[in-house]
Amino acid sequence: MTGSRWIIPALNRPRLTITLLVLFALGLATMLPRITVDTNPENMLAADEPVRLFHNQVKEEFTLHDMVVLGIVNEDHPDGVFTPEILSRVLELSRFAQDLRDPDHPEHRVVTRYVLAPDVVDSIRQDGPGQIRFEWLMPSAPGTREEALAIRDRALDNPMLRGTLVSEDGQALAIFLPLSTKDYAFEVRRALLDKIDQFGAVPESYHITGLPVAEETFGVEMFMQMAISAPLAMLAIFLLMLFFFRKFSMVIAPMIVALLAVISTMGLLIGTGHTVHIMSSMIPIFLMPIAVVNSIHILSVFFDKYPQIRDREQTLKEVMDELFVPMIFTSLTSAVGFASLALTPIPPVQVFGLFVAIGILIAWLTTILLVPAYIMLLKPARLADLAAPPAQGGEAEPAGKSLLDRHLGWMGNFTYRRARLIIGLSFLALGLAAWGISLIQVNDNPVKWFTEKHSIREADRVLNHHFAGTYEAYLVLEATEQAVPEPATLATELWEAMWEDYAHPSRVPCDTVLDPPEWWTLQARYEAENLAKVVSDVDEFFRRLEDKWEDRLFAAEDDENYDFWLDALDRLGEMQGRGEIFKQPEVLAWLVELEEHLSAAGTVGKSNSLTSLVRKIYQELLGGEPEDYRLPESAAGVAQTLMAFQNSHRPDDLWHLVTPDFRRANVWLQLRDGDNKVMEQTLADLEEFLAANPPPVELHHAWAGNTYINVIWQDKMVYGMLWAFLGSFVVIFLMMTLLFRSPLWGMLAMVPITVTVAFIYGLIGFIGKDYDMPVAVLSSLTLGLAVDFAIHFLQRSRQAYRRRQQEAAALAEATPVSATPAAKTAPAATPETLWEKARRDVFAEPARAISRNAIVVSVGFMPLLAAPLVPYKTVGFFLAAIMAVSGLATMYMLPAAVKLLTKQLFKR
Repeated sequence: MTGSRWIIPALNRPRLTITLLVLFALGLATMLPRITVDTNPENMLAADEPVRLFHNQVKEEFTLHDMVVLGIVNEDHPDGVFTPEILSRVLELSRFAQDLRDPDHPEHRVVTRYVLAPDVVDSIRQDGPGQIRFEWLMPSAPGTREEALAIRDRALDNPMLRGTLVSEDGQALAIFLPLSTKDYAFEVRRALLDKIDQFGAVPESYHITGLPVAEETFGVEMFMQMAISAPLAMLAIFLLMLFFFRKFSMVIAPMIVALLAVISTMGLLIGTGHTVHIMSSMIPIFLMPIAVVNSIHILSVFFDKYPQIRDREQTLKEVMDELFVPMIFTSLTSAVGFASLALTPIPPVQVFGLFVAIGILIAWLTTILLVPAYIMLLKPARLADLAAPPAQGGEAEPAGKSLLDRHLGWMGNFTYRRARLIIGLSFLALGLAAWGISLIQVNDNPVKWFTEKHSIREADRVLNHHFAGTYEAYLVLEATEQAVPEPATLATELWEAMWEDYAHPSRVPCDTVLDPPEWWTLQARYEAENLAKVVSDVDEFFRRLEDKWEDRLFAAEDDENYDFWLDALDRLGEMQGRGEIFKQPEVLAWLVELEEHLSAAGTVGKSNSLTSLVRKIYQELLGGEPEDYRLPESAAGVAQTLMAFQNSHRPDDLWHLVTPDFRRANVWLQLRDGDNKVMEQTLADLEEFLAANPPPVELHHAWAGNTYINVIWQDKMVYGMLWAFLGSFVVIFLMMTLLFRSPLWGMLAMVPITVTVAFIYGLIGFIGKDYDMPVAVLSSLTLGLAVDFAIHFLQRSRQAYRRRQQEAAALAEATPVSATPAAKTAPAATPETLWEKARRDVFAEPARAISRNAIVVSVGFMPLLAAPLVPYKTVGFFLAAIMAVSGLATMYMLPAAVKLLTKQLFKR
């Protein structure tokens, strides 16, 4: 089927065609109000991803919440923030924050019970020998300087608060606000900023940060940015097309195509129930350049052919016959490039890739129907100035009067004469690009999605300078089954200890005459061993054995019997601690070493765990001296400190750090940097320590927390994108081979893709740009756009060669038999001579269309560089670079390669 057959409806029924296309888009546009936004990076992983399930399990088990961090900083006053006036405002702000709740969604709130603020945390102080007192750190605002400084000193004296709630330099205070849901982070930030504005001009500064704040704020601002950047980009494209084509009425059509394609795609995305994630919010940005390229090719050829044909219908038919094959293949290859993202294990990336692919096909269909229909509706007067008299005789010169035409003429000559030089320089560039690629670092950080001057970025920088870190990661340690003794083992150990104390040295258990304590010991042994045979759970074993021996105690007939069973219960209680792994001093001592190692490595600003709590309480129980800050020497001593903590105002805080059975512990790590590479270094530091210092009992370790989640999905994205790129690269090569019916031509079509990908990622390595989410997706855009230019150039080159070949054949047939000897002996047309003529044709209209496309899209998206969001800047810059590099690679490398491979390419 020829290309002109596809546009018959547009030629015969142009108004109906445009109406149907507009109604289709408007129908999908009705879905747009149903939009739901999701900026949670956790959702970059599938809902059933094991690491995500574990993360949620840890949050539930240890009652952890996502935090908004509010920092108050005063670097000018000698007392920092510890002045009566500042602390009064801090108290007011803390109490305001604790009452925050969304009136429309009551489940969205600040979890008051677990807020960390000066007025709701304890100061632990000695209250006499062997006693401690728990007091609110700041129950009311201090009235004097001395009272304010006393608050500072008590906070710094508590290792759980030092570096977390209060900076060690005394210049900053922090309030940690746990949220019932991440979705409430933006509203909390906005409410806090409104409250802070009421303070007026104050000496202290206020900063709000935290991953939930960054993620939710980005979600709000990305739509504001989309509302600004997308229209600006379209305006820039429109102005550039107007500059090239000089016809306002003509360049309206590509703008309509892009608009309808974006509206239809986003409406389809939202209408099918998909949320708009960070990735899918960029669909309009990625779709617009692809949506206009086919229109530019159609207009470019139409402008060249119409002056000779002077009939718009016939001109459009010839245009479509010439362009249909390259346009359908460029659209299919672009769609394949993006659809390959469905192979990645990241759900939002899959949705992004599939819907961009769908949008490309919608744009293709809209282009081939709407642009011809639009041209058919134009009044003849609109086309009058295009119908200039055709050139009389001679061969059309590829170089016209415009600067672009003159440059293309020079380029055609240069690529023909300096083909070897161009190919040599290309290989050199590929070598340099490979070096740059080796320098790439995979890294991401949601806070760095904002520009340096953004308030969230500033808050992150200031607070992480003063505090131990606002990024959180959780290291969960769990005793394995092997670390907890079996009931049978415990029964044997219990019996042996009791027999050693109560049996006569010469006795053995089988003696027939036993003293009462020996007999009672045997009773205890049989009851423990029989119970161990039917009970496999350690806790159940202790509970049921305790019930049996309490019955024995209450049934005792004399004091000696009573004392025996009372002692047996004490022994049972001591042994019960054997299963409570994180009460064992040797385990806690090992944990202290682990935390010190992670802190000394440099990535961890501070760790908070059970060891800090136990050592602080034990210090106050002993005397409060600095040398008393250590672990108890026995499990009973550890248990005593924890019992003392139960008298605090917030006893449930213990369960943030350990489970009630003391077999799972949570180490809360504070990181000063949320970069993935920082978290990965922390993982490596842990493995290094474990290799050199195995725990005293067998422990299993696992990670949770948003900072760790970001590492996992980033890792999956990198390898997922790599395999998707390689797979789509192979598919596109096969499509090129099918299109050109030649593996050699297919390989040639892949040259611009290869060079563009290598150049872009080499540049990323050289400039030190992190390989993050937007950069990863650019590979798919490169596949789509770079191959577009190659297909048009090669297909139009083959067409030009065939025309020159037909002309040569016609000339040979027209030469009369009686021609002069000189005419008869003229050299026959060879592939080299035919290509030398054909390349002039190629560097006329085809090269002009490719150049216009490259310039329009690359320059058109430069406005994105002014965006306040880094991903949009990244897309804007690299989108422009992709278009420019792929255009240059096509226009320089392909003609040079064709020149060197002329015989092989045109041998038939």
